[in-house]
Amino acid sequence: MKRLAVLGSTGSIGVNTLDIAGRFENEFKVVALSAGTNIQLLREQIERFEPKAVSVLNEALANALKRKISPKKIEVLFGVEGLIQITTLPEIDLVVSALVGAAGLIPTISAIKAKKSVALANKESLVMAGKIIVEEARKNGVAILPVDSEHSAIFQTLAGRSKGEIKRIILTASGGPFLNLPYEKMKEVTAKEALHHPTWDMGRKVSIDSASLMNKGLEVIEARWLFGVSTEQIDVQIHPQSVVHSMVEYIDGSIIAQMGITDMRIPISYALSYPKRLRLDLPSLDLFHMDGLTFLPPDMERFPCLRLAYRSMEVGETMPAVLNAANEVAVNSFLEETIKFTDIPAIVETVMEDHQIKPLTTLDDALRVDQWAREKTKKLIEERR
Repeated sequence: MKRLAVLGSTGSIGVNTLDIAGRFENEFKVVALSAGTNIQLLREQIERFEPKAVSVLNEALANALKRKISPKKIEVLFGVEGLIQITTLPEIDLVVSALVGAAGLIPTISAIKAKKSVALANKESLVMAGKIIVEEARKNGVAILPVDSEHSAIFQTLAGRSKGEIKRIILTASGGPFLNLPYEKMKEVTAKEALHHPTWDMGRKVSIDSASLMNKGLEVIEARWLFGVSTEQIDVQIHPQSVVHSMVEYIDGSIIAQMGITDMRIPISYALSYPKRLRLDLPSLDLFHMDGLTFLPPDMERFPCLRLAYRSMEVGETMPAVLNAANEVAVNSFLEETIKFTDIPAIVETVMEDHQIKPLTTLDDALRVDQWAREKTKKLIEERR
């Protein structure tokens, strides 16, 4: 039986993770949970899974949660320290890192240092400090198991093959809700429209990133670190049907793809149960009644966020952390309707141009530049207003 800590248990990935854990109670024991502010759902999860400890965003929320549950049965923690405590509990085997954004970096690396394997849905951790995380995982002898559907597809397709056999990795992208929208209308799109993803049900921040293709750019950086390939070996193809989740082309010309329905429980279950598979009893993919599968290259002018992500990886060192921080702040401002959708890449690019590259050798390096980029982005947004 694997004993789990689920970070971000009230988000989309967290809820689906607990759905799997609840279906396979003989396989998994939920030891710890963390949530941000949704303590009502967290309370329901506590009642269902009876974890040893939980962590929430701050002390006020922790006190509110204590009033709703029996504090004698569970330890209620909060803040970054709370996340570190639950990821390093000695009885935990696997940490599911499903926090959104830079908030996932410290608990993810804390889990790895405590010799816990990580099922990683928090791509921002690898974007900010991929080199450090990969080195820590190797040093501590733990696995980083991808949860994103694209990276899970690559992981399954590689099936232990040597990276020397890889010619290229092909990440697929649906293209989001604005793939066919006339470019001149993109300035006027609303947050509600951007949140309406055509094929996947995701959280707010990830949905906006998918609409701008920044999510795919972050996945390019994530793939570089997860699979040890160069950025030049990672291509992106727009695939509106979202049937082929990603592909690997080998040096002999063979291309192997992983396909499936659009249900995140499939990659989540594989990360949880690896190296075996669980019987999920989900609908089968019906290829034979589809109109067809289409692929086309992304338009980097139409979706400049993808271009910026590639550029940040080519520069390397602290630049991907700047990209990530600036994007998080800009996306939040768009959701609050203080900037336009097309302002997101413009703001991110300005912050990147103003950044003086620094070596990325420690976690503090990543955290310092993250803070700088956030303050710079907020200032730019204020100036635009």
